[in-house]
Amino acid sequence: MTTQTQISHDPVTFDIIQNALQAVADEMFVAQRKTSMSAIIYEVLDLSSSILDASGQIAASGAGIPAFIGVLDKAIAGILAKFPLDEIRPGDVFASNDPYYGGVTHLNDMVLAAPIFADGRLVAWVSNIAHWNDVGGMVPGSMSSDATEIFQEGVRIPAVKLFDAGKENKAVFDILYVNTRLPDYLRGDLWAGIAGLRTGERRIMELITKYGADTFEAAVEDFMTLGETRARKALGDLPEGSYEFSEEQDTGQVHKVVLTITKDEFIVDLTDNPAQAGSSNSSREGTEIAVQLAFKSFTDPDAPGNGGFFRPLNVITRPGTIFHVQEPGALGYYSEVEIRLFDMLLRALAHHFPGVVPAGNFASICGTVVGGPHPETGRHYTIVEPQVGGWGGWNGHDGPSGQFSGFHGETFNCPAEVAEARYGLAVDQVALNPEPGGEGQWRGGKGIDVHYRVRADNNFLSLGYTRSRIPPWGVDGGLDGSTNYVEVIRTDGSRQRFSFATNVEVNTGDVIRVVTGNGGGYGPPQNRAPQDIALDLRDGYLTPERAREIYGYDA
Repeated sequence: MTTQTQISHDPVTFDIIQNALQAVADEMFVAQRKTSMSAIIYEVLDLSSSILDASGQIAASGAGIPAFIGVLDKAIAGILAKFPLDEIRPGDVFASNDPYYGGVTHLNDMVLAAPIFADGRLVAWVSNIAHWNDVGGMVPGSMSSDATEIFQEGVRIPAVKLFDAGKENKAVFDILYVNTRLPDYLRGDLWAGIAGLRTGERRIMELITKYGADTFEAAVEDFMTLGETRARKALGDLPEGSYEFSEEQDTGQVHKVVLTITKDEFIVDLTDNPAQAGSSNSSREGTEIAVQLAFKSFTDPDAPGNGGFFRPLNVITRPGTIFHVQEPGALGYYSEVEIRLFDMLLRALAHHFPGVVPAGNFASICGTVVGGPHPETGRHYTIVEPQVGGWGGWNGHDGPSGQFSGFHGETFNCPAEVAEARYGLAVDQVALNPEPGGEGQWRGGKGIDVHYRVRADNNFLSLGYTRSRIPPWGVDGGLDGSTNYVEVIRTDGSRQRFSFATNVEVNTGDVIRVVTGNGGGYGPPQNRAPQDIALDLRDGYLTPERAREIYGYDA
């Protein structure tokens, strides 16, 4: 007869549990998506879910935004730092959106987490995060490029209990419901997140009942060990050395990084960077996430993305900088700081390790917030949309068009039909960006050119786009891509162009034109195959004038 001790270290059993963890995380994700109220969650998929071990290390993650998955272990660390273990009980549900208490990102992103107990001890956590359209603050949508303090950005939930030993803490629910311009949506999105946790908790308990708590924990630790082993193997294949890189930003500021690779560590030093300012700042933990994504993309994209994989990574920051904001600094547009870092790291690796990284992509979340009175109901509406854009070309491949950046990947744009049904806008055009840029032997993918027509007066537009001045870079002779921006076309024909703006008034008939960049090209344009140029002309990726100018091609 097989003993429990033998079963607890059986690799086949471990493999079953480890694959089950991934399936459970995916089921949590689906449960939350299908029950949410906001299109930013159920269409765009601006959410993520994870299962974590007792100490808060990620064991498995569901679909969703890669940059969100790395939030959840840091959020659990914030909970464990605030609550002694004897105050964490079965039936607890924690909430946190405050970057200074483990929330990591900005106040719109709410983290929910629940501990799982077996045999009288804490054995795991389930957690999720999703973007809520409005959590109060100085402007609708809660994201303002004018904010200078976090107090201006909305209600702060500093790692508190929504449920205490299974009992609802109604005071916290009431605080959330009255600190939003969209209480019905917030209520629905909140309970959808709770449903996701309950789904994960139920499935994890089924695994523990079947295999035992000891076997479950041993399988999770084995999975962590696998992640660490893969990371150290990839690290060992890299040449040791120290590599510096700097990049000018749209603002004229220069971001700098020093990469040091040893046999045991991948060190990213970000100490020499601009001081924190405005709302474009990242928490220390958020910066670490951006580095984690670049590290994994560069070393072993196929390895498990669990806590073990990132053990060789060492991130160094300096408090008071954009990569390590100090309280009470604002973080509304944290995402543009982190994506700039993610993009700079990939560019640095492309510079020092040629042939490993594609040409530059549009590399911005391109957060777009529109709202006001709905033209049919008069009720206030607010939409929050990230945008898709063009990716860079690669040796042997053109760049994909109309995709989210790698930092924000595994998400979708909101369909025009859903936008028109749920928002107070008309979608006049959804097309690829016709602007030149990104030509090469392998061209960059195209961004988008989308027109939203406003259908009521006293609407507003807020946005935060980077790569609005400096385009995605070309590689090995490929041309740079094009930039990201928003253009407001007034009914009198006048036009205003924006990259960052807050509460721009838009009225009936005004058109909000969203333009995202074309990716950079790879290789000299003169080496592009004539048949590929002909296809570009046929498909509208290229005009005859541009074909003659760049490729010397005349149809």
